[in-house]
Amino acid sequence: MSETENLGVYGTMPAAFMPSPTPALQFSPLMPGAAALEQHGEATLAGMTMLAPPGTAERRYAIALALRALEPGAPLTVMAPRDKGGTRIARELTAFGCTVDDTARRHYRICTTPRPKALSGLEEAIAAGAQRLVPEIGLWSQPGVFSWDRIDPGSALLLQHLPALAGNGADFGCGIGVLSRTALASPAIRRLTLIDNDRRAIEAARRNIDDPRAELRWADLRDAGLAPNGLDFVIMNPPFHDGGAEDKALGQDFIRRAAEALRAGGTCWLTANRHLPYEGVMKTLFKQIKLKAEAGGYKIYEAVK
Repeated sequence: MSETENLGVYGTMPAAFMPSPTPALQFSPLMPGAAALEQHGEATLAGMTMLAPPGTAERRYAIALALRALEPGAPLTVMAPRDKGGTRIARELTAFGCTVDDTARRHYRICTTPRPKALSGLEEAIAAGAQRLVPEIGLWSQPGVFSWDRIDPGSALLLQHLPALAGNGADFGCGIGVLSRTALASPAIRRLTLIDNDRRAIEAARRNIDDPRAELRWADLRDAGLAPNGLDFVIMNPPFHDGGAEDKALGQDFIRRAAEALRAGGTCWLTANRHLPYEGVMKTLFKQIKLKAEAGGYKIYEAVK
């Protein structure tokens, strides 16, 4: 394997920092089809460029995996916005035993280091960021996944109002499978397709749901044609953040995909923050929309196509 064939890139680099076009292996749990850094061999990469995740446990986990995968002496570049963990990267790398060059550019902190021969604290960081059974919710999850260690209030409210469903359905943005577990209590469901763009969530949902009617897909619903067609129902708690920034269009795209996937007369059950502007797009796609509940800053809708 040549040196250019075993370079790694983790995450999507900001346009201003895009490296020169060199063949590299893409890693990211949020890019369907990308390689899993957890499964990459030790000391097999000749270099890595990383956009670090914002959460502390998730970031230390990703950096530790990158250091484990790098050959001794191989360069590692880690960057993040200053207000999303960037100011902590140098300290975290130093704690792993690295000698760090820390620079600032365009609201980012950029740290470079050769992978030292001796490292410390990697296994602890990997264990702290790995999949685990969360006792408080009785479900498998992982730091970095949406609402990873609690049932978020929007999903909890939807669970209170979700009826017994029937036929073929889908859970859009399924996360670790909270909504699907409740939906599958209905014996009238023939098949339920769980879709999420986070590989970690899909892996956790696979552990949390032991039901032959469940099919799990690691996919980005913003891409057309990825959901089944002719569905009887869709359930969802659509995301409204992308890369840490609020993106109202993301949830609206989920609603459009639900309308495309449903048969005439099919139903979409949706939970959303009260301030999100979803009613307008729903009115253009569904013949009937009912506000079923509103509490704690969240709304529950039943929309019939």
